Amino acid sequence: MKVVDLTKEHEFEFVKCLEEWHDDAKESGPRRLCWYQAMKDRGLRVKLALDDRGVAGGMIQYGPAENTWVEGQGLYFVYCVWVHGHKEGRGDYRGRGMGTALIEAAEADARSRGAKGLAAWGISLPFWMKAAWFKKHGYEVADKDGVAVLLWKRFSDDAKAPRWMGQRKTPTAIPGKVAVTSFTHGWCMAQNLAYERAKRASAEFGDSVVFREIDTLDMDALREWGVSDGLYIDDKHINTGPPPTYKKIKRLIAKRVNKL
Repeated sequence: MKVVDLTKEHEFEFVKCLEEWHDDAKESGPRRLCWYQAMKDRGLRVKLALDDRGVAGGMIQYGPAENTWVEGQGLYFVYCVWVHGHKEGRGDYRGRGMGTALIEAAEADARSRGAKGLAAWGISLPFWMKAAWFKKHGYEVADKDGVAVLLWKRFSDDAKAPRWMGQRKTPTAIPGKVAVTSFTHGWCMAQNLAYERAKRASAEFGDSVVFREIDTLDMDALREWGVSDGLYIDDKHINTGPPPTYKKIKRLIAKRVNKL
């Protein structure tokens, strides 16, 4: 196993989170490709863990915190560390040390680029991106928002701990209409699924529903709202982790339309 920088050879797999075999990846991939193309010019870094056949089994994506929803100066931020864990496609690569190799490679790379520390987000529950995993690798808790934990590892004595940007505004309803608002950054396949499904479901209701897309790749929009990804029907937040199905989103919109 070796860790390498992303090259053209593996870009297609990367933008589909190594799940190009899955229908969800086909649905969310185009939005992630747009994100990747935009963020390459903003310092985004990507590394892959390859097995002895040259097959990518894991990946990590990270970049300057100033371009994210985390407030931190001179830090880099890990969007995600992902090791393919399905039997389908390339197979289950968990338990081979790929995650550890990837985070260590990212730390070394960030240090070489002058970063004062590396931040990452985790979940306090034992699911994907577990905060406990980062703690085992020497990360400390810097901030919390519900089950979402912001962690970091200091590289220099003058480094300051990061903080969540925090939501600053909530979408409002539109009189006589149902407003579906989707905040979309593009970095996450799961969040992209929520965006694509909400957009498609909203179109089913004609003029009764107004679909509003807020592109948080635009840093002005991100700072204005303090939300990177999210879904609202009128002023009600819809949980997008895991992403709701198309049928569920359509059903939630229909309930609101029936009350008009």
